[in-house]
Amino acid sequence: MDLPVDEWKSYILQKWSLLPKSIQVTISTAETLSDLFLHSSSLLQPEDEMFLKRLSRGYLVGKDPNAPLFYREEGNKKFQKKDYMGATVLYSKGVSHSRPNSEDISLCYANRSAALFHLGQYETCLKDIVRAQTHGYPEGLQPKLLLRKAECLVTLGRPHEASQTISDLESNFAAKPTLAASQFQILQRTLCRLKVKVQEKGNLTETSPAALTKAFEDMDLREENEQISNTSSSVSLCMDPLKGRYLVATKDILPGELLVKEDAFVSVLNPGEMPPWHHGLESKWDTRATNADLYCHRCLKHTLAPVPCDGCSYAKYCSQECLQQAWDLYHSIECSLGGLLLTLGVFCHIALRSTLLARFEEAGKVINKLCGEITNRDICLPESKNLAQILSYDLGGESKKKGKTVETPIPGCDINGKYENNYNAVFSLLPHTGNHSPVHKFLCALSVSALCRQLEAASLQAFTTGLKSSKLKAAAAPMLYPELNIWGVAMLRHMLQLQCNAQAITTIQQTGSEEHLITDSRQVRLATGLFPVVSLLNHSCSPNTSVSFISTVATVRASQQIRKGQEILHCYGPHESRMGVAERRQKLRSQYFFDCNCPPCEREKQRPLQGPRWEAFCCHCCGALLQGGDVLSCGSTSCTESVSRDHLVSQLQDLQQQVGMARKLLRNGELERAIQLLLGCQHDAESFLLAEHSVVGEIEDDLAQAYAALGDWEKSATHLQKSLRVVEVRHGPSSVEMGHELFKLAQIFFNGFAIPEALNTIQQAEKVLLVHYGPWNDEIQELQKMKSCLLDLPPIPVGPNE
Repeated sequence: MDLPVDEWKSYILQKWSLLPKSIQVTISTAETLSDLFLHSSSLLQPEDEMFLKRLSRGYLVGKDPNAPLFYREEGNKKFQKKDYMGATVLYSKGVSHSRPNSEDISLCYANRSAALFHLGQYETCLKDIVRAQTHGYPEGLQPKLLLRKAECLVTLGRPHEASQTISDLESNFAAKPTLAASQFQILQRTLCRLKVKVQEKGNLTETSPAALTKAFEDMDLREENEQISNTSSSVSLCMDPLKGRYLVATKDILPGELLVKEDAFVSVLNPGEMPPWHHGLESKWDTRATNADLYCHRCLKHTLAPVPCDGCSYAKYCSQECLQQAWDLYHSIECSLGGLLLTLGVFCHIALRSTLLARFEEAGKVINKLCGEITNRDICLPESKNLAQILSYDLGGESKKKGKTVETPIPGCDINGKYENNYNAVFSLLPHTGNHSPVHKFLCALSVSALCRQLEAASLQAFTTGLKSSKLKAAAAPMLYPELNIWGVAMLRHMLQLQCNAQAITTIQQTGSEEHLITDSRQVRLATGLFPVVSLLNHSCSPNTSVSFISTVATVRASQQIRKGQEILHCYGPHESRMGVAERRQKLRSQYFFDCNCPPCEREKQRPLQGPRWEAFCCHCCGALLQGGDVLSCGSTSCTESVSRDHLVSQLQDLQQQVGMARKLLRNGELERAIQLLLGCQHDAESFLLAEHSVVGEIEDDLAQAYAALGDWEKSATHLQKSLRVVEVRHGPSSVEMGHELFKLAQIFFNGFAIPEALNTIQQAEKVLLVHYGPWNDEIQELQKMKSCLLDLPPIPVGPNE
């Protein structure tokens, strides 16, 4: 997903292996990114480009004229089964393949409006009705569309608009009576019913369309930092010759305090599962819903009714405004390259988009911000107006000039010492060129080179002269040099930067069943972005911050108290609660090129044979902790039991297989059988797993879900409380994982009408989740609704004393 598809990687690996040793050495020892790019791109042959084109054609990103009818018919099948969500997705796919102002697109929009109506999405339904009419919805079908519009307006409490729509419908029908007698009678009855509804609501105050979320209002920084944009004044930027740039607290910081609120400089939606189409498949049109179907490709907002690009079937947006902004900034260039960009991966796509966005920096300074001539003095580039000469110097972070070390400001800061979210800051992020393997650099260089050639073939003029946009007058016709090789070097730098500086943009997806009133949640990767300020945070396997996202905005909050002078730390992925020290250090070394010596790593290095309790085995005789290497011995002085680790691992694998079978039964609704199997797993686990083992917690969580599905809230709560104890041991009492589990427990108590327990758990969950997300998190909003509902209940009458 991040890197090119496996077929292209294998192809380049073979090409590398066949190169003469002298050429491999030349590329491996290239002192500059310019040398690396030019040497590699000179080896890109026409047959290489043809192979890449064949791979790209596997991604069906164009508009297929036969697809709208297929998706409309498939959507109708879902609609008839009352699967309105599934129908909406399929109608959206039909919209994406339709040409503007065609009957296909108008019919798909109209059908989608019907599905949205049944989902209760009335505002969005109204928008789709307007879109259907705008694109030429057939005149003979207009009455049912206008009826739906009137229904939406009545439901939304807008009777005057509904009355006008009914009047228009009556006038339209009187002028053009095209309906059969039976249809006319149905229409009359519906109109009468709607008129009654309008009269009933006529005296009500009309409500305006749903307001935008207030999430961003709470996310404002109390006092913004004068040195670092998008950052609290509680933080300061420092520089160290060994660990580079880092952030420290300038005063004591409380848990939950917002430290950074930064919009991504650039982001690209991860497409999700989009396997390329191959001949021989039953259908070339995919009916599955992926990230690309459900989220805006510019702002990443979840959308049930995306608006597609007019030129391709892949790019979709939450609104016409987002579509236009994306087109003006980058998609006019990317549109014809969709299949190629999916083949080359997200990193290559971000590299291209970063350079496209660089065109909209202040006119006359694009080159300086691109190469760091003035503001990124840590690389001490010579005074030169020739971008090609500038990029031929070492871009890896050297700060020497004429043999002398030059004192420089902090890299990425402007001449006034301010660090901002702009292309200059992005360019200052280190590519770690010397740490990447020669083959990886060759892959990146050839991928970027192939992209540059496609840009040149597709529209060199559009790329190099920029876009003239009425909405971006200040950035109209940005100046660029026409040599795409120059931009190729910049893109190569970005592609190498991303391994260490890319930030996974995540969202919380609900995975529970609405039918059973209990929702589960999991964190999923939605997109990849570059956040210059967030990139300043160094890693710890036990960080003191929590990062979350709303749309493309990253928020960094203190997850614990941070003392004045203490460093602000973020986890790059390997967390002490998720993996052991050896695995963490290996992952950090291979991806980020450093050996972690944070306190958790140092502690665990002192006791390498003692793993975490959530992975520990217990003695089947006395229940004490087993310790050791290949042979584990009981930790109790009164017990001499020992057992092979391999035997216990095999036993654990058998248990996990049984748990997997029970989950399948749960998904299929065979609740009683699932419970019996899980209770057997629970009994088996007690004989050899420590009570805090993660698998013990998973079994208890599954039992809680099963009993909740049966409506046995008391048993469900009992099992979930046992699961909570495991989560607390593994992740800590104030962890975000604990917050999500407390949210589930609050739902169970709420549904079971256990009022004191529900209120107490709601308070605990709010306290934890507020620290990590702030008050506008969806789960916090739901908790507040539950609390309000419980507090509004009349007191339970107490009977007379006997």
